Amino acid sequence: MTDEESGNRLGSYLRARRELVSPAHVGLAPGGKRRVPGLRREEVALLAGISPDYYLRLERGRDKNPSPQVLESLARVLQLDDVERTYLLGLTAARPRAPRRKRPEHVPARVHELLAHLQIPAFVEGRAFDVLASNPMALALSPRLRPGENRLRSLLLDPEEQAFHQDWPQATADFVAALRTTIGDDTDDPRFVELVGELSLSSQRFRTLWARHDVRTLDGGTTTVHHPVVGELCLHRDKLPVGDVILVVYYPDKDSDSDEKLRLLASVAHTEAVGTAHRGPADAPRPDTP
Repeated sequence: MTDEESGNRLGSYLRARRELVSPAHVGLAPGGKRRVPGLRREEVALLAGISPDYYLRLERGRDKNPSPQVLESLARVLQLDDVERTYLLGLTAARPRAPRRKRPEHVPARVHELLAHLQIPAFVEGRAFDVLASNPMALALSPRLRPGENRLRSLLLDPEEQAFHQDWPQATADFVAALRTTIGDDTDDPRFVELVGELSLSSQRFRTLWARHDVRTLDGGTTTVHHPVVGELCLHRDKLPVGDVILVVYYPDKDSDSDEKLRLLASVAHTEAVGTAHRGPADAPRPDTP
């Protein structure tokens, strides 16, 4: 059983992060042969101003409630950014648990109406990247944005996603780190347990990234994708909270090459939708008969 599985999330996080910090980054000489990647425990303790024995107790889960001052010192030594520092401070036993979610994620009717009116790719996702609703432009951008799909599962397990994203390695790293941030202390939430378990069994990439304990937010940004019909698209992404769910929209710079391609994609999607709507019963495919 891993430290994380046994409830020692603080120790698991500290060990994962110190293994990513090289001695040179904190002003230490590399020295001779090192049996561990990154910093040794005693080096972290020295730089943080705490005893090696106390740091060992933290990593092994014997002390799960260090002071904020100790955690701030460790965050400095481990070179954590603001998101990672906040995550570390939230791993102590003294932190109150967030209230349990008592109802399934729900897309308000007004959001369905909004999706129908938007002329850019837009969809609604849940906390675990489950697609809950999407508009025709989202499906034209990627059929993997249909309701019922999971964006992280598709990204890691669908070969077409690797060709779709220009920087697939970075995209997977961002999504996995964002999932860990979103989970927070809801480690026994059934949906998260199910998804993490499934991906741990089926994706080596997920296992590697999950072991790093990276945390970050995945809000606004710009991404480049390779669409099989219109080619390369450079799109901005915004994520807007709507109650318990998130509205995600993708849009190009006005009058850009990607803007023209997205309009072409909209035209193709509209033509296909009209053709499907006008196809009569006689045009429908018939099952094979003996």
